[in-house]
Amino acid sequence: MKKFLKILGVVVLIGVFVYTIYYLYAKSQEKPVVYKTEKPLKTDIIKKTVATGSVVPRKEIEIKPQVSGIIDEIYVEAGMKVEKGDKIALVKIIPNMVSLNNAENRLRQAKISLDNAKLDYDRNKELLDKKVIAQADFQQIEVNYRTAEEEYKAAQANLELVKKGETSKNKTQTNRLIRSTIAGMVLDVPVEEGNSVIEANTMNEGTTVASVADMTDLVFEGKVDESEVGKIKEGMNLIMRIGAIEDETFDAVLEYISPKGIEEDGAIQFEIKAAVKLREDQFIRAGYSANADIVLDRRDSVLAISEALLQFDGDSAYVEVQTEPQVFEKRYIETGLSDGINIEILSGIDKDTEMKLWNLTEPTMGGRGGR
Repeated sequence: MKKFLKILGVVVLIGVFVYTIYYLYAKSQEKPVVYKTEKPLKTDIIKKTVATGSVVPRKEIEIKPQVSGIIDEIYVEAGMKVEKGDKIALVKIIPNMVSLNNAENRLRQAKISLDNAKLDYDRNKELLDKKVIAQADFQQIEVNYRTAEEEYKAAQANLELVKKGETSKNKTQTNRLIRSTIAGMVLDVPVEEGNSVIEANTMNEGTTVASVADMTDLVFEGKVDESEVGKIKEGMNLIMRIGAIEDETFDAVLEYISPKGIEEDGAIQFEIKAAVKLREDQFIRAGYSANADIVLDRRDSVLAISEALLQFDGDSAYVEVQTEPQVFEKRYIETGLSDGINIEILSGIDKDTEMKLWNLTEPTMGGRGGR
């Protein structure tokens, strides 16, 4: 029994020794490096710069009253479409006391003149009928009477205008009615019935009753940094994205670049404007904030690779091409346009070429071009 235990102990010691040697040997061995590979892809390469701004109507008009007073009726609300000449609101005139007093005095004077002219007319008409005076003498008296009549009517109309802003004979032609001066959509009605409004004059720009804009003619207004403004020019295409409208882009054409920059937060910014091209089914609300990608250059459906695959030898670019599994060789390539992520390949490789991702190891399952 003692002999068996001795033999067992020796075997265990030998086993532990052998395992230790094997473990240390295995641990000392470096794992082979396995590189990922990737193939070229067909894609669009777009070189662009970004401008931030907002979308506004090209023509937005503030409708103001022609007379001062109080809003009596409002005929529109925000979102309604109006045509040129449509009614916006009606103003109730609050007459100016000085103008009202002058108009009343003018009417009284006109009435006195008319009464005097009528007496003179009637007296001389009797004399004419009796052939006491000549027709030529009576003619001037008749003219004076007719003139006094017209002056009295004009004074009455003037008093009505001062009081009501319209005359009883011509209520359609009145300054009380505020009408739209363009066709478009009502964006805002900042007043309510009962609000006082002031007409535009030399001392005051007047009260805005409504804002109307043509929502089919929109403009992107943004700003570009001075480092980018030299790369753009009128006529370039923009791809506009609006934060409030997900998964949809809008086309625009650059039509204005400010000749003068403005300093903002320590950087010089230049204002730009671009005409937004809307499809029939697209609608954009005024004031949306937006980002616009200004397309400096583009290549559609070209062979490209990720810039992570590129290596450089002086001014020459190359990739490491797989010739056998995990065996790579250097191959120089000619590159074209880059968007900062992918770069166009002009020559040197084709669509089936496997290239080493030189800074990545341990292949993963799936992924673009992964092996």
